[in-house]
Amino acid sequence: MLANKTIVLGITGGIAAYKAADIASKLTQAGARVEVVMTESATKLITPLTIGTITQTKVVTDMFEPTSEYSLEHITLAEAADVVVIAPATANTVAKLAAGIADNMLTSTVLATKAPVIIAPAMNDNMFQNPVTQDNLAKLKARGFTIVDPAYGRLVSGKTGWGRLAEVETIIGTIKQVLGKKGDLAGKRIVVTAGGTLEPIDPVRHIGNRSSGKMGYAVAEAARDRGATVALITAPTSLPEPVGIEVVPVQTASQMKEAVAKAVAKADALIMAAAVADYQPKAVAEAKIKKAAPTLTLELVRTPDILTEVKGNFLKVGFAAESEDVVANAKQKLQKKQLDLIIANDITSAESGFGVDTNKVAIIDRDGKVDNLPLLTKREVAEKILDKVVELLGKKAGR
Repeated sequence: MLANKTIVLGITGGIAAYKAADIASKLTQAGARVEVVMTESATKLITPLTIGTITQTKVVTDMFEPTSEYSLEHITLAEAADVVVIAPATANTVAKLAAGIADNMLTSTVLATKAPVIIAPAMNDNMFQNPVTQDNLAKLKARGFTIVDPAYGRLVSGKTGWGRLAEVETIIGTIKQVLGKKGDLAGKRIVVTAGGTLEPIDPVRHIGNRSSGKMGYAVAEAARDRGATVALITAPTSLPEPVGIEVVPVQTASQMKEAVAKAVAKADALIMAAAVADYQPKAVAEAKIKKAAPTLTLELVRTPDILTEVKGNFLKVGFAAESEDVVANAKQKLQKKQLDLIIANDITSAESGFGVDTNKVAIIDRDGKVDNLPLLTKREVAEKILDKVVELLGKKAGR
């Protein structure tokens, strides 16, 4: 997603400037070319040497620096950018941008670029909430700038409030989302399910499984990064909420079915990566069941079969987590549920079971063709799945 992209990272003179080093590092590690422009105030808080060492590019600090490759040619930097990101953005820089002032290399670059611009404000809570700042941010948003709202927390003043720079992963997630707006899933709506449902026994106990939700979240984020509008219907997980994705939290299979039925009304594809419990207690105790008798018998009934029961004119992609006869069982499931694709994986493998970051799967289509993939990261698997989805959507559109 970020490989070979030119990202102009603007750093202004807020105390959160030190966090820009982490942003620059993660973008560089992801394969992006990071060109950094620092205001004079920013250099008082973090040195250009630090940032330049991380990015292995020359940091621009002066519009008239004779040794700069962009000296007197800020247009070159503006035109080279795939995206411009200002993090942190002070109230002063936000005000200049809103007024169209170009009195330093950073503001000049923003004024000259046609690339998308992302602004991540960070400042004192009173400054952020000041009507002038809010009005300036509203103006920028109306002009097409993407604003990454600051977080709530402890500020340098010792107070607690709104004004902390958004988390680094939030900023990078926004960059990916903005860069992906013209991707091969642009204009498509993709519904993804993730996590393992929890079927209650009593107020404190449930039947569940070991699904971490990582595969479903990877699919959702990959779809977002390819331009799709994504709804992620997720059972409880420990994963952070993805940026730029509609997240619908659920607990049980029945709740997930209801949420899916609502979400797919205008969907192009449903990708069921969730590990939905097959059974649920027939009756849920209203009070905690006491440990009295030496044994406890639960009567279980089937949960809804979401893929079979939810109807609509959209692609259906299922997952088959199997412990034996993986491909054969997956093919039966594909035919029974009338799916367009099914993703089969062996959950007994330590490298592709629950909770790990890798997966080894076979992608099986409606014609029975099996594409056995090597061991990949779950994000890489997600991309392979979406490649197939894009292909099928193209065929569907051409009918």
